[in-house]
Amino acid sequence: QAQLVESGGGLVQPGGSLRLSCAASGMIFSASAMGWYRQAPGKQRELVAFITSGYSTNYPDSVKGRFTIFRDNAKNTVYLQMNSLKPEDTAVYYCNARLTNLWGQGTQVTVSS
Repeated sequence: QAQLVESGGGLVQPGGSLRLSCAASGMIFSASAMGWYRQAPGKQRELVAFITSGYSTNYPDSVKGRFTIFRDNAKNTVYLQMNSLKPEDTAVYYCNARLTNLWGQGTQVTVSS
């Protein structure tokens, strides 16, 4: 059974960094574009980073220059490196496999002093 499992969330001070991981199983990971999304309380889920099977990436302006998505196909894992975190980055972060429209369970990121 295919699944995605996120990890790496937590509490961090403004200006700090976190790296999220999303491990895939039961799917052909290398063939799938992968995305990281986030959802803050009372807001819609939004895309924060996207990487194709060919390693092309895309980011919204709100995180460009601060967040980096990368993947390791040998480990079936996609990562989200988040630097210069701001309180407005606080949300539950989810990964998504575009090929199967599979979602992980989410990991909480809280940016607060």
